Amino acid sequence: MKFCIVGLGAIGGLFAARLAAAGHEVSALARGATLEAVRRDGLTLLEGERSRQVRIDASDDPSALGPQDVVIVAVKTTGLAGAADSIAALLGPGTTVLSAMNGVPWWFFHGLAPELGRIAMPSVDAGGRMSRAIPPGRVVGCVTHLSAASPAPATVRSVAGNRLIIGEPTGGAASPRASAIAVALREAGFDVEEAEVIQQEIWFKLWGNMTMNPISALTGATGDRILDDEHVRSFMSRCMVEAAQIGERIGLPIAQDPEQRHAVTRKLGAFRTSMLQDVTAGRPVELDALVASVMEIGRQVSVPTPNIDALFGLARLQAQVRGLY
Repeated sequence: MKFCIVGLGAIGGLFAARLAAAGHEVSALARGATLEAVRRDGLTLLEGERSRQVRIDASDDPSALGPQDVVIVAVKTTGLAGAADSIAALLGPGTTVLSAMNGVPWWFFHGLAPELGRIAMPSVDAGGRMSRAIPPGRVVGCVTHLSAASPAPATVRSVAGNRLIIGEPTGGAASPRASAIAVALREAGFDVEEAEVIQQEIWFKLWGNMTMNPISALTGATGDRILDDEHVRSFMSRCMVEAAQIGERIGLPIAQDPEQRHAVTRKLGAFRTSMLQDVTAGRPVELDALVASVMEIGRQVSVPTPNIDALFGLARLQAQVRGLY
């Protein structure tokens, strides 16, 4: 299959390197030092003690890459609107977009109950721009349960986890396009699960990320210290109860309670969230997709979110002061 990766960072680089090593035709939209490094040396993939290099085509001009079979979108959500036109330029009549990003995506309500189609999320799809550039019908969803790092341009290290969950927004993963993508990703070495309702998987992952990420950005604390503070953990739980109530209203119930989720996260030890890493590096933070979108949905399904509102306000103000929002 012919793949193009948009967002050649840690996760996007892992997709690109593994798919290329498995024999697929892989290209990437890239720029700056990453583009120079890929053209000069290819992609370097570090897994355990093993290092290997793969060659992929890369350009900062989507017209030079042409229409693709699959476009994997792995950009930070803060850069998605700016990349929308470039992504659209990679789409041919049969191109599928594999959406592999954090938070609530622009296509989230496609395929859910018809009455939910009226819900607007300006934080992730202002004026419907994303839906026009990349129609939801193009999308297969992907939830990543793995971590990777990019210690240098065009170098990616697999850190932990190997699990991907994919599915059609309209339900299941048995469509020809979703099945073909699942096969390719398994051949590339990923553990791929197929979801009946991919939005359920997105909402469940968000349920944990929407609190841990901004609180780590606010405090500078690692995950263990956040969860070991009873006052902070209690506040997180109140936010999660609100999000679970929203999930119930939109047909995506959460089976766990917050303390069960905290126990799972606590096993990860002293980890630094992606948002904390972004703040440390001076990069824009993904508050809209992770937190603002939840507030927007809550208002439209009549679920009060006072705790989530407070979390968003504090995290947004801190990011604004630092010039990151």
